Parts: sequence; structure tokens; C-alpha cells
Amino acid sequence: MNTATIPYLTRPGQVRYKLASGRPSDWQHRTNGPLFATGEFSWGVNNGWSLYGGGVGSGDYNALSLGMGRDLMMFGALSFDATQARATLPEQGRLSGGSYRLSYAKRFEETDSQVQFAAYRFSERDYLSMSEYLDARLDGRRNGGSKERYTLSFNQQFRELGLSAYLNYSHQTYWDQPTNDSYTLTLAQNLDLGRLRNLNLSLTGYRNIYNGANDDGMYLSLSLPWGGSGTLSYDSSYSRYDNSQRLGYYDRLENGDSYRLSSGVARSGGTASGYYSHEGDMALIDANASYLAGRYSSLGVSLAGGATATLQGAALHRGGMNGAARMLVDTDGVAAIPIRGYGSIVKTNAFGKAIVTDVSSYYRNQVSIDLNTLPDNAEATQSVVQSTLTEGTIGYRRFAVITGDKAMAVIRLADGSSPPFGATVLNSKQQEVGIVNDGGSVYLTGMNPNERMQVRWGGKAQCELALPVQVPHNDVSALLLPCERYP
Repeated sequence: MNTATIPYLTRPGQVRYKLASGRPSDWQHRTNGPLFATGEFSWGVNNGWSLYGGGVGSGDYNALSLGMGRDLMMFGALSFDATQARATLPEQGRLSGGSYRLSYAKRFEETDSQVQFAAYRFSERDYLSMSEYLDARLDGRRNGGSKERYTLSFNQQFRELGLSAYLNYSHQTYWDQPTNDSYTLTLAQNLDLGRLRNLNLSLTGYRNIYNGANDDGMYLSLSLPWGGSGTLSYDSSYSRYDNSQRLGYYDRLENGDSYRLSSGVARSGGTASGYYSHEGDMALIDANASYLAGRYSSLGVSLAGGATATLQGAALHRGGMNGAARMLVDTDGVAAIPIRGYGSIVKTNAFGKAIVTDVSSYYRNQVSIDLNTLPDNAEATQSVVQSTLTEGTIGYRRFAVITGDKAMAVIRLADGSSPPFGATVLNSKQQEVGIVNDGGSVYLTGMNPNERMQVRWGGKAQCELALPVQVPHNDVSALLLPCERYP
């Protein structure tokens, strides 16, 4: 994990796969194209080798890919794959060709840098990717056609200076179009300036060379903390086609919701935008709006969620990364218990289940009950659990939670005596809900109407008491509870 970042390596013995089906949409968000189905898989053959592949089919377009990845340990990681595609176009008939890719990655711990040669790809003249096929289908014939592509990226950290540098270069050739080259350099630094702390400054410069013309541009970004939890930001960009400046403000509320407002100017006129994000128990809800003077205005709402089902239970939850690790939390059937991972709180459903999606793979994760927002009628005998999950794992942890009213009571046996000092009271789930004091007095928690409880001393259950149909709320007087001895 410290030397390789190639995404095609899979743990030994594990098989991962994805399946999808649908129809493509155009820039106006309308479905425009044939029904297609696609799938991919990755199999960890052993500790060093992985096999992966996939395919897509849509009637007039079919493609199949197969490749392998190799962990070279201290020398990084390498992968190679080949894709064969067949397509039928209205004016050009059937086209068939292959595409071949070689990828390499290596992280250098000594210099805190990372290099990726990701990758070299060669495509035959009659090879079409799915996106190229869809474009050709709309235009009636194929234009361009990728031939060779080189991509080299390098990332270097200068931790003592708080500076990071990222360099990317790509070289793309075509069968019947001029070559395209792209260069990008990004410098990012975290710094303090006088009384201002934790400023983030980022500067990006790029050049794209296409059809013999240069498209040069720069992008500047500055952000600094503002107020208790907000962030003030300034962005400025310059390119061949547009110049713009924008001022924005972002804040995260106490309930986990967040919002951003921004306004600025560009060559085409004034702009404004904003969004609000709410992390619900069952979905992530985003609302956004934008405006460009004289051009357009828009308003949108999106919901992202999921469902996880296991033999231990099931729950709906807000969206996380597909296939990522997550934790199923069980509060023993108690609903509305606030659970905290590393993000916003999520409450258990009517069955006492909740899914925590903000957990990390291969790291020790801590999941806890938020005692500050715990309902008044609930009490947690254990409030923190830990777990280390591998990638894609669904973990399971159970919290012991007592729910019900709380009140002072006096326990009496049939002969008028009281249980001895230190006797314990257990509810129907065998949870300890009280300890008997002098004279049979006890402070009981988790009291529910008609519930039957045991009183134990001497190493065994000695008697049983029954709670009334209506448990008193906030009653200053003690509740008298007869306890019937076992035979």
C-alpha cells in the first residue's frame, strides 16, 4: 500500500465486480442513444498478481477488455490491458479495432513524492470507445480517432515549507487530426500571514496546444478562516476565452448542514450562485441555484442515498462511496439513538439499526453514541466501539442501550421486608437498571409500562416485580413496587 497506487490491484482471493445498465443522455439531460449494459471485475490471484476486465454492449457497439496488474513491491506497480471493440455506423459500416494500455505508479517515501506513468495507450485506426461511438452516431460519421496518448504526472510534498507541487503532462496523437499537448503546474501552500492563520493559497498555470494554437491560462485561489466555523474564499481565473473573479463564503452549521454563497464578475457579466447541503439519516440532500446575467438561471435539488442489508439487519442511509467500507450499528431495537462516526450524526431507525458510511478502510475507526443529544428516556451502558475494516467490508457493532422512564422506587417483599443492600434490578433484557439502597429504595432507569423485572442477590434471581400500566413522570414521591418471591 505504501509503494503502489494502481487501482487495478485486488487483495488475494477477493473478487470485485460492478454491473450497470441504462441509456446515454445528451447535454440537455435527455436520453439519446441505445440501451446498453456494462460490467467489470477484478480478481486478486495472489499477493502479487491481479486479473481484471470488463465489457459493454449496446446492439451496434460491443467492447471487451482484459488485463492484469502486478505489484512490484519496492519498484511500484504495473498493469497492462487490451480492449477489442466493434461498432456499426450509418455511413462507415462496421469498424473493428483494438486499444492497448500500459500503466505504472510508484510512491517514494524517502522524498515524499509520487510519480505515475498512467499511462501509455495505443489505439488502432478503427477502434472506437463508447463515447466516440456515441459522438459518431450523432454526427453520422467518425471524426478524429485517438492513436497514441502519453500521460505523466508527478506530485512532490515540501512539508517543512507547507508547500506541495503537482505537474501533469499529456501528449495525444490522432489518426487524422493534429497532435494535442497539455501542460499543467499547480503550487499549493498553507501559511500564516500576520494575525491571519491557516491561509490556503493555490496557483495553477496551464497550456493546451491544439491545431497549432496555444490556450494559456492561470487560476488563483485563496481561502482563510472567517468567524467561528466559516471560510472566506477568493478565486480568480484568466484564459484565452474568459476572465473572472469570485468571492465566496462557506459555513458548516452545528447540525452538520453546510452552505456556500458566492458572487463575482466575468467577461459575460455578473454571476451568483449558492447551495445548501443537508446530511439526513437516509439521504444526502443538496439544493443549488446559479445565475449569469443575461444568459441563464438554474435551480436544482438532488438526493443521494443507499440501502444496506445483512443477516444482522438492514437500514437506509445517506450515500457513501460505492463499494466502500461501512458499519452497521445495532442499539438493541431502540430507535432515534444518535450515532457519530467521523462526520454528521445519524439516528437509528425504528428497528434500532443505523449505517455509518464515513469510516476508513484499513484504519481503526471509532463509532460512538453522542451522549450530548441522547434522548432523556435512553441511557447507554456502552457508548464507544472500535473496529478496523478492510475495503468493501460491512462491519457490525452492538450497543447496549436502556430505554424508558426514570424514577425513585421502594421495593417491598410479601412479608414487608426489603431486598438487602446492593441487590441489583434487571430488566427483561437482563440489563442492570438499578441497585437497591437501604430500606429497599432504588433509582430505576429504563422503566416501561407492564414490564416485569428481576431482583437478584446471593448470586441468583430472588423475586420479580411488575411495573404499573402507567409509569409516573417527574413524580417526586417514590413508587412502591411489591416484589413476588420465586418458589
